[in-house]
Amino acid sequence: MTEPVQDHSAPMSVATDHKVIVAELPVNVTFHIWLKARRVGEPGAISLISPNGKFGEVLSHNLDEYDFRIYHVFGGGPIELHYDAERTVISVIYWFTAVDVLEAGITVLHTNGLNAPPDLPDSYHFRPPFGWMNDPNGFGRFDGRPHLFYQHYSHGLSWNTMHWGHAVSSDYLRWRHLPIFLFPSEELSAWPDKRGGAFSGSAIALPNAPGIRVFYTDQLKDRQPEEQIQMTATSADLFSAGKAEVILPHRPDGEGLTLDFRDPYVFKGPDGLWKMLLGSQSAEGGVILLYDTEDRAAAEGWTYRGKLLVEHRHRTTAIECPCLLPLDGPATHPATHWVLIYGLMNSEDAESRRKNLTMAEIGWFDGQRFVKDFEQELDFGTDNYAFQAFLDGDMPVGIGWLANWADANAATIFPTAMTLPRTLKLQDGHLLTPPIGAAESLRHRVLDRVRLASGGEVVFPNGAVEILFEMAEPGLPFTLNLDHPALRLAISSDEEGLELIHGKPGEDNAPRYLRPGARIKRLRVFLDYGSIEIFADHGRHVATKRLDGFDPIQSARLVAEPGSVAWATVWSLRL
Repeated sequence: MTEPVQDHSAPMSVATDHKVIVAELPVNVTFHIWLKARRVGEPGAISLISPNGKFGEVLSHNLDEYDFRIYHVFGGGPIELHYDAERTVISVIYWFTAVDVLEAGITVLHTNGLNAPPDLPDSYHFRPPFGWMNDPNGFGRFDGRPHLFYQHYSHGLSWNTMHWGHAVSSDYLRWRHLPIFLFPSEELSAWPDKRGGAFSGSAIALPNAPGIRVFYTDQLKDRQPEEQIQMTATSADLFSAGKAEVILPHRPDGEGLTLDFRDPYVFKGPDGLWKMLLGSQSAEGGVILLYDTEDRAAAEGWTYRGKLLVEHRHRTTAIECPCLLPLDGPATHPATHWVLIYGLMNSEDAESRRKNLTMAEIGWFDGQRFVKDFEQELDFGTDNYAFQAFLDGDMPVGIGWLANWADANAATIFPTAMTLPRTLKLQDGHLLTPPIGAAESLRHRVLDRVRLASGGEVVFPNGAVEILFEMAEPGLPFTLNLDHPALRLAISSDEEGLELIHGKPGEDNAPRYLRPGARIKRLRVFLDYGSIEIFADHGRHVATKRLDGFDPIQSARLVAEPGSVAWATVWSLRL
């Protein structure tokens, strides 16, 4: 992962408000700079200075929001960026070279206290290089590499005007940050008023040329008649988007839909046509809409085919982020099972008080209809939201936002992460979602192979840990107690099932994270700063939970009857 370079701002002798950022550049560099003015009538300014003197200047007159500026530096060597901190506020500065940005990523020169990423030694979850992040978008393999786009706001750690951030990897774990990919309109970018931007979507490879086509929802609050419309754009170089075009300017007529009309997920159907799923809401409940097109490039001709699914059990206010993909065979085979995954915005399970559930339905898809065989919750911890998956060769791979709108809103300030990437498997009538096999490469050092299994305490050197153990028989009771400075945190298995115990001291009516009836034999737990991910019986039962703050879990103790733990191993982890 490309690490931010420290801001080398230093006071000059001429004035205490004069700041300097230094950089050593290769040739043909592109700068992305966000700045704004502090005072009316005095523009914010950054001067670019080489050993031969000043050669450029970037200006902003906006007092409300940071202006985005692009500056090209053709000659390499040392440069300095000078600004007056009493007149100018800088949010982000990074640079890259177009010729090798996919290999080298961006180099971040400056963030500030409002948008800087947390400093978390050995943390292994994906986080943005600055600012806010939520839903994964456009997750896929393009030109041989996994790409991850995501909902992003650069200038703070709370939700605001949406952009698409972007990163590329070779193994789904170690990511290089790339330039911001999609930008909201200039009208939206001028003020931090939370009115919309480039909302969630997906990406496909261009069929007859190098590059990708992305699909996303353009949101503009109070726009008439549609707040949300569907857009598409292409990128030949895989890091910059061309001009966006409207492909669906309005909701389908006669369906009684709310203004919710978002999150296009595009995939190839069993009939060879491009399909698009969209989430919405009607008087019947949450709705997934189905479109398709005969256009091989998926650029136009999208036709509404009807409601693929109506969900009315969990009182959702809208279905979000639907995705559909084959599980156990080719898309064209009629016996192949497909999995339909979707989030239920503002839903609540009355019995457990868990909110914003994500469902997975397994069945058959003929290109027009989805027939359900069975369903299960994707994650009983609920903090694997906006999950997006695609078929990487013949292996389904997915990733989710490691958070939940029950804990976050437009005013909440916290840095967020993506979940560990998972594979999706159909086995013995159950959907399994274990972590990708490459997760084993995170294992840095064995911490214990004796104490945990015998009931002793295992102390962790930092916050990045994997715990793996097996019981002698399925269903034997145990409690794995995890020592967290601010939370009651444990994993328990008994006659009720598998439970993630999570709560603050004295907290009433906390949600209960229970998978009823689960009889566990094998448990794999990933701990990181601010999160816990549980994979029981190879991903048959999965729970993901974001933990407030970044205090590390300090130790673990496994309580079980003598002889009931077959073996246990604990590793420290790092990228």
